[in-house]
Amino acid sequence: MQPHVLIKPDGGKTIDFANPNGVKALNAALLSHYYQVKFWDVPAGYLCPPIPGRADYVHYLADLLAKDNQGVVPRGKTIRGLDIGTGANVIYPIIATRSYGWQMVGTDIDAVSIKSANAIVNSNSVLTNDIDVRQQDNQRHIFSGVVKPNEYFNVCMCNPPFHQSAEQAKAVSQRKIQNLTKNKTKRGSHVSAKKQSATLNFAGQSNELWCEGGELQFIQRMIVESLDYASQIRWFSCLVSNKDNLIQIYKSLRELGITDVKTIEMAQGQKVSRFVAWRF
Repeated sequence: MQPHVLIKPDGGKTIDFANPNGVKALNAALLSHYYQVKFWDVPAGYLCPPIPGRADYVHYLADLLAKDNQGVVPRGKTIRGLDIGTGANVIYPIIATRSYGWQMVGTDIDAVSIKSANAIVNSNSVLTNDIDVRQQDNQRHIFSGVVKPNEYFNVCMCNPPFHQSAEQAKAVSQRKIQNLTKNKTKRGSHVSAKKQSATLNFAGQSNELWCEGGELQFIQRMIVESLDYASQIRWFSCLVSNKDNLIQIYKSLRELGITDVKTIEMAQGQKVSRFVAWRF
């Protein structure tokens, strides 16, 4: 971690957030300190998510489950969670099982992500018996093929691909790099083209960043398919990055007769995000 620490003009310490290795080292340090995960790594080019924002989603879901449990957050292995698109980082299952002792299943369509997630789980004794990683072989399905017959989950979570195309994803990544570059320049630092390129390459794989129809179409597919698993999953939930999509999401839920719907907002600094949860 130390090689990535920078001294700010006011004497405070920070890390170079434009450097993917620095961000990865920060994540590994946080996971080790707060969750006792001693080995954590992701392949180059795969998403390296900020831990605090991911933790928020898990903790708000725990609060949601508490409302059906006399206000007490349920803990232990009797509570089972499903993470759709767990990625190479398997962050959500790690936080859920280490914070509340839940049994977690993480799914993904990408073979490299599955291999990476399994390596993390198998390298940490605190995770090995509590996280199951499963590959989704059909890109058209979300639950089918990974949820076993007669299997029950208390809650499902998902951080869906946001963009509608690779071009859109790349443009947004470029803007993020430019913003980081401007901030560093103001502090008297220099960002090389090589480093910018490395950060772009670190921004995520295609299945992590975009899908046909973007976030809205993915969530609508998830809503439709959730009908077939109404008896196996108590609460379905999904992050919604674009608040303008909420109107169409609510409409899709109403059209299927789903009336028990909750929208929960989360905030990290200036960033506000939300997830929609529904049940039958």
